[in-house]
Amino acid sequence: MSQVCDILFPAPSARGILYGQSENEHNFSSGTFADARRISTIVSCETDDERENMKLTQFFREHPKAALAYSGGVDSSYLFYEAVKSGADICAYYCKTELQPEFELRDAVRLSNDIGGRLKILHLSVLEFSDICENSPLRCYYCKQYIFGLIMKQALADGYDLLLDGNNASDSITDRPGMKASGEMGVLSPLRESGLTKKDIRALSRDAGLFTWNKPAYSCLATRIPTGKTISGELLEKIERGEQALFALGFSDFRLRAKDGYALLQLPESQLETAANLWDTIENKLAADFPSVRLDRNPRASD
Repeated sequence: MSQVCDILFPAPSARGILYGQSENEHNFSSGTFADARRISTIVSCETDDERENMKLTQFFREHPKAALAYSGGVDSSYLFYEAVKSGADICAYYCKTELQPEFELRDAVRLSNDIGGRLKILHLSVLEFSDICENSPLRCYYCKQYIFGLIMKQALADGYDLLLDGNNASDSITDRPGMKASGEMGVLSPLRESGLTKKDIRALSRDAGLFTWNKPAYSCLATRIPTGKTISGELLEKIERGEQALFALGFSDFRLRAKDGYALLQLPESQLETAANLWDTIENKLAADFPSVRLDRNPRASD
């Protein structure tokens, strides 16, 4: 079973929220979208920034109605903003599974509210699928198929036959099985087609006043579990509680990885000294779920 909650945020000058909820059976045989492989026209401009923005503007002129697979992160948030600003008929779909922490959903709703966009929240239990729980190297591929399959089904029911995602020009398909899945399903990536990199998108988001402009990249909770180790709801909850405790201590852009018999904390270089000074507090905060915690002395690289 899956659930959908429709949230409409009118323009900020007359803000309000309309809620409606229904249940929909999950069916993964919906196929790809009829027009999903249309390619946008590329136009030239005087500067790189102008050219890239014009490509995105042109994209929405050519695709004035679309659904957006929306994560609440930097990239899909900026794409959502540009679609709304362009006047496109855009509906964003956030799929909540056991693999996303609650703050991601809060951020998605907040950004939608800020820009006056339409958001639908879908719910899917991916732990019902053995190819997710087994946590093979293709887990992300299968997960994307399930999530985008559900979004496509709901979007088609809502009258949208084109699905977009927030992949950008910095993303490499060679190390992202999920991108391979979305490509096979006919999903378009306007940011990538427009040549916008992560750095570009952060700068443009800052200029647009989006709070997500400096939001750290946050991969799903399953990435904290070593490939081949079974994913369970209990383990995911432990990881989320641990990371929330670390957020509360002021840390950011980190990973808490569940290893055999201990948790490994990975931090940016600028936070390593703080962690060393607060180590007793960190161990106490995590003790209920992770009796043994280790600090990775190799700094974690940011995007």
